[in-house]
Amino acid sequence: MGVEGIGASVVRKEDKRFITGKGRYVDDIKLPGMTYAHFIRSPHAHAKVKGIDSSAALKIPGVVAVLTGKEIVDDKVGNLICGWAITSKDGSPMKMGAWPAMAPETVRFVGQAVAVVIAETKNLARDAAEAVVVNYEELPAVADVTSAIKAGAPQLHPEAPGNQVYDWVIGDEAATSAAFAKAANVVKLDLTNNRLAPNPMEPRSAIADYDTAEEHYTLYTTSQNPHVARLVLSAFYNIAPEHKLRVIAPDVGGGFGSKIYIYPEEMVALWASKKTGRPVKWTGDRTEAFLTDAHGRDHVTHAEMAFDASNKIVGLKVKTYANFGAYMSLFSSAVPTYLYATLLSGQYVIPAIHAEVIGVYTNTTPVDAYRGAGRPEASYLLERMMETAARQLKVDPAALRKANFITQFPYQTPVIMAYDVGDFNASLDAAMKAIDYAGFAGRKAQAKAAGKLRGIGVSCYIEACGIAPSKAVGSLGAGVGLWESAEVRVNPVGTIEILTGSHSHGQGHETTFCQLVAERLGVPISQVSIVHGDTDKVQFGMGTYGSRSAAVGLTAILKAMEKMEAKAKKIAAHALEASEADIVIENGEFKVTGTDKAIALPMVALAAYTAHNLPDGMEPGLKESAFYDPTNFTFPAGAYICELEVDPGTGKTSFVNFVAADDFGRLINPMIVEGQVHGGLAQGIGQALLEHAVYDSNAQPITASFMDYTMPRADDLPSFKLSHTTTLCPGNPLGIKGCGEAGAIGASAAVINAITDAIGKNNLEMPATPDRVWRTIHSA
Repeated sequence: MGVEGIGASVVRKEDKRFITGKGRYVDDIKLPGMTYAHFIRSPHAHAKVKGIDSSAALKIPGVVAVLTGKEIVDDKVGNLICGWAITSKDGSPMKMGAWPAMAPETVRFVGQAVAVVIAETKNLARDAAEAVVVNYEELPAVADVTSAIKAGAPQLHPEAPGNQVYDWVIGDEAATSAAFAKAANVVKLDLTNNRLAPNPMEPRSAIADYDTAEEHYTLYTTSQNPHVARLVLSAFYNIAPEHKLRVIAPDVGGGFGSKIYIYPEEMVALWASKKTGRPVKWTGDRTEAFLTDAHGRDHVTHAEMAFDASNKIVGLKVKTYANFGAYMSLFSSAVPTYLYATLLSGQYVIPAIHAEVIGVYTNTTPVDAYRGAGRPEASYLLERMMETAARQLKVDPAALRKANFITQFPYQTPVIMAYDVGDFNASLDAAMKAIDYAGFAGRKAQAKAAGKLRGIGVSCYIEACGIAPSKAVGSLGAGVGLWESAEVRVNPVGTIEILTGSHSHGQGHETTFCQLVAERLGVPISQVSIVHGDTDKVQFGMGTYGSRSAAVGLTAILKAMEKMEAKAKKIAAHALEASEADIVIENGEFKVTGTDKAIALPMVALAAYTAHNLPDGMEPGLKESAFYDPTNFTFPAGAYICELEVDPGTGKTSFVNFVAADDFGRLINPMIVEGQVHGGLAQGIGQALLEHAVYDSNAQPITASFMDYTMPRADDLPSFKLSHTTTLCPGNPLGIKGCGEAGAIGASAAVINAITDAIGKNNLEMPATPDRVWRTIHSA
């Protein structure tokens, strides 16, 4: 490891512009002649659009146009798609209801757009929208899955009788039933995984610019994957041919999965730019974000776990109802199926598993991937189940986990996943040591003497990251491949540009990706620049999500680096009159082993471009590209332990300690990893204690602002003690597993397990607000 190479805690290069206010976000961009869009959104959860009168608005000076859902449908702009096909257990395909960019006839959730005002200023567009009169015929609505599946419930889509999207199963039902028939003990648990709003720091934004002369569109957008956005907009939405559409995602202020998707606003902005002949800009406000950004989680589950007489798990049954909201979003179908149920073995040897997942439409904001995407739901279920089992079986929770850990690798689970490597005992041992698990009983007694209830909770998580290989996910219904691309350009003076299909929206790619180059070439990271987020500059890429940037994106860069280095060694060997096999790269120079002969990288690059003295038959230039498709998922894992106190008089929870021991494989930049884990832990704890997107019985959202939706603040969180155990991933040459989602996956169960341990009551749902905790303490 060099001072800037792999394993060094290098300060992030990109932070200079961010902390000095020099970042360039979509809302910072201003184009000549730009107009502003304001969407007219339904105040009803379910209604017929009987008419739209825009005559008064169109008379206001400065209003350019008022466009409606009927017009966009008439112009043959396609409906939004779901990109992962799921088949029900009876063999029937999932039942997708049509989702137009603006509703021409029926709205199905509060906030769905029916029209858009285009005006010379943002405030004028907003004011003019007040003059547009929409006549609605309100219809009955349903907000939760339990109500939506009842006979006689309001129906959202004619394609989906009973509001059922699919009824999907995985695992061996017969083997699981047989295991339960022989079990010595069966543990049962009902739980809800509460709905969350993603709330990235930067709201979504889009600027669309149609060039009439070139018949070409440019879209600036807050996207985690601009190439996929261009593909979908051209191939499915009939916006423009792919070569006539440029998508640029500049600096993006957080995503957490919510900016993977193509939303109606981007489609409408592109369409409206052509209709009006002007650039069109839309930036959502925070309320619009609560109403329209894809939500996360929202599962209702019944689970049963069977044990033999020696407390070994023999079987697991799971039945989950997943709330999809009013429409199927881009990857929503995969979240409660292949991203959730395939992780239900967790870190444990479970010989037989059977899971059933029923997807349900409701009159709520569509639900899709949110940090962890299915993995947090699976981990929460398993770790709450393990804690419940330990209490029922009257054994120590850590000991029960250890008795059931997978210890032999590779390990084939009963639900598709094949774990390649891990050491779950090492992570749990590290966490137990860090929190002084053995001394907890004494601390609990001291707290009791002081009138407080102290509890400790364990959570051992595993996740599948990388979301590849393409052949595997394609066989499971994915509509795209999930490889990554990279290009390495060494310029004539020796500076280096890395073009990557990954996208950075807080991950620190401009630093960590440079560290790989510094490690291999021995050059300072200041000599390297990262280019991403522009479909006209980067050939194609799949973007950033699922903790895939390093394991997949950085490995693609490595593959391109290897090609470039091989060519550069040939040039250096030719110039130094040495054997190519004797050339090594050190400190920015190509050296002949065992001699003092060397040539600096800039001179090699210059030789490549002047082409005066290249080996016979070699093409000029020093630029190479690569595509990388992994052979397996990666499997980060770890153990979290939370210690806390509960005030029995108020139900308020106070953290005492929180330790995290993670196995992420090789760490590129430990400081950035620490930041990623801190952020994930904050979101996991936020879900456990504070956050909940709530609808009333009429499907009206009642948490559509920060006055009502409780985000975690610094004083809500503990100081974290982090540590790492390391097993190198054999599935990629860098040994990387991924770290971005871990905290959000493992934290919630640790917190709820600790609270329920403290209060001596197991039936506690998230978020564990003081009121809910107090009522649980004092319930019969």
